[in-house]
This record gives sequence, structure tokens and C-alpha cells, in this order.
Amino acid sequence: MVENNRKRKIPGVFLLPNLITTSALFSGFYSVIASINGNFLDAVFAILIAMILDGLDGRIARLTNTQTSFGAYYDSLSDLLCFGMAPALLLYLWSLTQLNLIGWHWSNVAWISCFIFVASVALRLARFNSKIMSADKKYFTGLASPASAAVLACYVWVVEASGSNVENFSWMSLIMILILSFLMISNITYYSFKDISIRQKVPHISLFLIVLALSFISFDPPLVLLSFFALYGLSGPALLFSRLIKKRIVLIREKKLL
Repeated sequence: MVENNRKRKIPGVFLLPNLITTSALFSGFYSVIASINGNFLDAVFAILIAMILDGLDGRIARLTNTQTSFGAYYDSLSDLLCFGMAPALLLYLWSLTQLNLIGWHWSNVAWISCFIFVASVALRLARFNSKIMSADKKYFTGLASPASAAVLACYVWVVEASGSNVENFSWMSLIMILILSFLMISNITYYSFKDISIRQKVPHISLFLIVLALSFISFDPPLVLLSFFALYGLSGPALLFSRLIKKRIVLIREKKLL
């Protein structure tokens, strides 16, 4: 009887959501290995697969009522590799190493900028976990790390698909990784899409729009995906700018009334 009670008290984890998180972790690790071996497109696809899996594990956990604190922490550790280390290493080996040809100081700038990106992902994840109970689920504070990683991955995909000389994009890569780092740790709000439930009914036009979007992506996948993620990255500053303009207009009207 005592042995049965002990067996019941043994802690465990839910298999399905954590299996998906493990698959995302494997994709991130594979991306690192692919980047080291110079297979940059494979590294890009691995990051995008990890992004899809990262979006699935949380939703499946909520749908199956298998959410745990273990799963949340495990997911964050996976995100640090998949959307921090993997894209930073990809961009460094693919493009930023070209700065070594300019001088040793630019060589240091290259790897330090990649470290800043990784640190920004870690800081953003820590802030997200610390405020997960009080934060508004509808919005993210700062650009989500999967979105910033997707911008870098699709950027590499576009350049590789175009057959352009990578050496011409070193400065753009440096500027891009620093801007994304800032957006992740900023207080700019982004729409999270977490209020969209797959259990709810949607108008028939929604399915048509999904088909239309998939058809549009099929014309030029890297360019369309890069445009989509870049627009999402710019949506936060655009919303902030529009709010500041509205506040300014309200203040001007109040002064006129006085």
C-alpha cells in the first residue's frame, strides 16, 4: 500500500507538449550544426521549423489542459537556443565574419553584436516569464524572439536565393541584428495573436483569406515571409508613433479649449 502511494506521488511531465518542445529544441540545435558546417539554408529552415513547433506546443498544452510550470521553463530554454543562439551564429558565420577583412576592431564588433542579440533574447524571455501572470495576453512587451529570429532567417534566405554576393550585406546584417536586439528589450507593444482560438467559429471568408495568403506565399516564399515578419517587426513602432500623434492632437485641442 505504501509503495502504491509512493508511485502516485512520483512527479512526471505531460508527453505531447514537451515532445513538441523537444522537437523544436532539436531543430535549433540542428541549425547550429548546419551553420557551423556552412549549410546556411538548412540552418534557415531549421529555425523556421522550430518557430512553427514553438507556436504549437503552447496551444496544444492549452487545448489538452496540460499546462505546467515545467513546460513553460522548458519552452523558454528551448527558445534561447532556437531563437537566440541559432540565428546569431547563423548571421555571424554567414555574413558578419566578412567584417574581419576590414580590421580586428570590426571583428570584435561582429561577435559582440551577436552576443547582444543572444543576451536580448535571454532578457526578453526572463521579463516575459516574470510578468506572465500580470501581463495582458493580447499584447507582447517587446518584439517576440521567434519573430526576430524569423526576420534574420528569412533575410539570409532571400539573399541566398537571389545569388547575391554576401560580402555586400555585412553592414546591413550588423544594423539589422542591433535593431532587432533593441526591439526585443524595448517596452514597445506588439499584438500577440493569442486571443485567436481555433475552437471558435470564424466567417467563411476567413478560410478564403488563408488560402489567398498561402497562394501569395507560394510565388516567392523567402521574400513574402521576410516582408511579413519585417512588417510585424515595424508594427510595434508604427503603433507607438500613432499613439504619440493622437496624444499630441488631444493635448493641442485641450490647450485651444483653455
